Amino acid sequence: MTAAPTPPASRGPGHSLRTSLEPLHAVVPLRGIAGGKARLGGALDAEEREELILGMLDRTLEALASWPACAWVHVVTPDPVVARVVAGPTVSAIPQLTGGLNEGIVAGVSVALEAGARSVLVLPADLPLLTTAALDRFHEAADAALAAGGGRPLVAIAPSDARNGTNGLVLFPGDVIAPAFGDQSFEAHVRAAAAVDATLQVVTDPGLGFDLDTPEDLEMLPQGLLHDLIHAGQRALDGVPHDGRGAA
Repeated sequence: MTAAPTPPASRGPGHSLRTSLEPLHAVVPLRGIAGGKARLGGALDAEEREELILGMLDRTLEALASWPACAWVHVVTPDPVVARVVAGPTVSAIPQLTGGLNEGIVAGVSVALEAGARSVLVLPADLPLLTTAALDRFHEAADAALAAGGGRPLVAIAPSDARNGTNGLVLFPGDVIAPAFGDQSFEAHVRAAAAVDATLQVVTDPGLGFDLDTPEDLEMLPQGLLHDLIHAGQRALDGVPHDGRGAA
């Protein structure tokens, strides 16, 4: 088991906890960069896809770092390259030695709870339009639902634009349901919330709904964003030796 970090109670002097969901920790799972985003193979070569994955992770971590509601970020990955490039005063990398995506998320949630998280945000790393404003809207809707539910357990879901996947999941408490990311995860999370009689909040937001998987998705990106993401991934890889790259 990875040792839990000891984050500060707040972001800094003058910042106090604002909602019943705080302290909130984010869990960001990333399986690895080698061979990732294979469906983009017709538009980007393997190196560009690796750089894109790291660029989107970098954008996600930047958004979370500037979001006051988030006390700590746990990046769960079996890929030593990802673990090496993850850095920040409130970011930790959790090595995943076994299991798949959902097992990795469970490990990240466990570490977050050990570190004092009251709620957990599970956030995929492939949301190129993510902003702190989108995170604020999601957080505010989740907090309002928590208050309306009288403090009952809460599951707040930001579905993908196609409404078959889950692009954001706020859990209060963090282990209220088991993560079920994968095919038809939106429906799976809705059913899981109902099974434990948790308050359910569904939040549709353009900053959270768009994930990047296909060449058609690339065409929907704002002009210049693909270049910026790939360039950010290149910068992240600058300090990693070429013989040390690739998934575990």
